[in-house]
Amino acid sequence: MTRPGASRPESVHPGAPLQRVIVMGPPGSGKSTLARQIGARHDLPVFHLDQAYHRPGWQPAEEDAFRAEVERLAAQPRWIIDGNYTATLEPRLRAADTLIYLDLPTWLIVPRVVRRILTSHGRVRPDMAAGCPERWDPAFLRFVCTWNRDRRARNLERIRRFDGRLVVLRSGAEQRRCAAVLTPR
Repeated sequence: MTRPGASRPESVHPGAPLQRVIVMGPPGSGKSTLARQIGARHDLPVFHLDQAYHRPGWQPAEEDAFRAEVERLAAQPRWIIDGNYTATLEPRLRAADTLIYLDLPTWLIVPRVVRRILTSHGRVRPDMAAGCPERWDPAFLRFVCTWNRDRRARNLERIRRFDGRLVVLRSGAEQRRCAAVLTPR
């Protein structure tokens, strides 16, 4: 990303105050894993937007209720929120001090999603809503395969408006370095 202020993982050091962090990126990019790692290191409560959006049986929340929940989360003094749901991005952007965008290629995210489906099939992952077990969903796989083609440019344009600390990670190696820099033990 070429926006001034966008940084590499090395520029985000453990001493930097992290109070309100957004983690975005395509499915399978590692948003929830990175959010949990950073949350544990910085004692930040972690909120997964998938948990707020989905109801049992993979039913979507009512739009107004979901928006109200995201606004309630964003108003809290400290958090890390992972997920995209760009219809609710504005309140998160206004409140956040840090945005981490996982800009990973399709060839990397698709196998990760397939592996996740195979290893978690029939179980509810910790970052998902109750009653939403992992399943084989061809429509979701198409969504993942077309994410970068259909959504990447729009998302990168949206996050350019963010005036806080912006970190764009473009590879698994950068993601691992960011996790190591932000979550040393």
